[in-house]
Amino acid sequence: MQIGIDASRALRATRTGTERYAYEIIRHILRTAGADRHDWRLYVDEPVQTDAFAPADGFLPARVNVEYLAPVRGWTHRALGPALLDDGPDTLFVPAHVLPLAMRQRQAPAGVVTIHDLGYRFLPQAHSRRQRWYLELGTRWSARQAERVICVSRSTAQDLHAEYGTPWRKIEVIYEAAAPPPLLLSPAEIQSVRREWGLTRPFALYVGTLQPRKNLLRLIDAFTKLAEAGKMEHDLVLAGNPGWLSEPILARIRAHSLAGRIHLPGYVSDQQRGALLQAAAFFCFPSLYEGFGLPVLEAQQIGVPVMTSNNSSLPEVAGDAALLIDPTDVDAMAAAMLRLSRDEALRADLIAAGYENVKRFSWDKAAAETLAVLEAAGRAG
Repeated sequence: MQIGIDASRALRATRTGTERYAYEIIRHILRTAGADRHDWRLYVDEPVQTDAFAPADGFLPARVNVEYLAPVRGWTHRALGPALLDDGPDTLFVPAHVLPLAMRQRQAPAGVVTIHDLGYRFLPQAHSRRQRWYLELGTRWSARQAERVICVSRSTAQDLHAEYGTPWRKIEVIYEAAAPPPLLLSPAEIQSVRREWGLTRPFALYVGTLQPRKNLLRLIDAFTKLAEAGKMEHDLVLAGNPGWLSEPILARIRAHSLAGRIHLPGYVSDQQRGALLQAAAFFCFPSLYEGFGLPVLEAQQIGVPVMTSNNSSLPEVAGDAALLIDPTDVDAMAAAMLRLSRDEALRADLIAAGYENVKRFSWDKAAAETLAVLEAAGRAG
């Protein structure tokens, strides 16, 4: 069987949620038992070598080819689509939301698409009009056209079925996982990380894009409420690039008298993210909506207590190993942060539970399940 993959997101210089998913799932699929039975064609929009997709052990099946398609506006439809019709793979896997329009042609391959969330429907104010238009049309089309739809949580699967009427027989729930943890730092190295970022106090950490959906305005308000009352000795670190509508977040920080205790290091690499997590006292992820919630697992696997929201996929992913809060209640959020800053027994319990929770998730398992879906779609198509 010949299997094509849209790998255009996988090698972005700055990888956030869907890019990191594409990178990990492709690398792990190619090393999964049975992958060497197939011919693989990875479509990219920048010149790369095949070994860019090699897993940590360096092993790749012999029959992997990378096809460079020059970047063009509407690359998915104007470059990837025609290439599929020329190459004739049996299955196409798109790791994020939108299948090419060429999939409606009779000679097109069977399509498998991963849909991560429907946040543009539930939080339209957190997306630009253009984003909403593209995701609404693209996701609806892809869910209808695909032979199989992979959802990264039961929550997303339920949303997809409820909003678009996607038949359950087409939906497969396959969880993501955290990437392997970085090397653990010594106490001296953790102190060095703190000095590098100017963090003289213990700190609470958020990692992710600075955007409305992540509910950072309320997190800032909860933190400053405690700090201004003299109840919070920790600082707050918000690590990530500014996203759409980030200016109100930055303005809220500037407006508070304790702005010097809220740190904005910007985008952090995988290595820097791991170092900050190991140095953090606890992790805050009070998102208004998620399709999965990968940062929760990344914190848990390193042994960092987590506070997160009681909505969408987050209870499903966090399990019983996080302090769950109503993300619209600033007082509840502040109370949870205060507990995490002071209650050593709670922190120890959450750390132990977190180590157990992450065992439920594995990229090897996700890759094996995804490969089975790709094979089944190819046979059905």
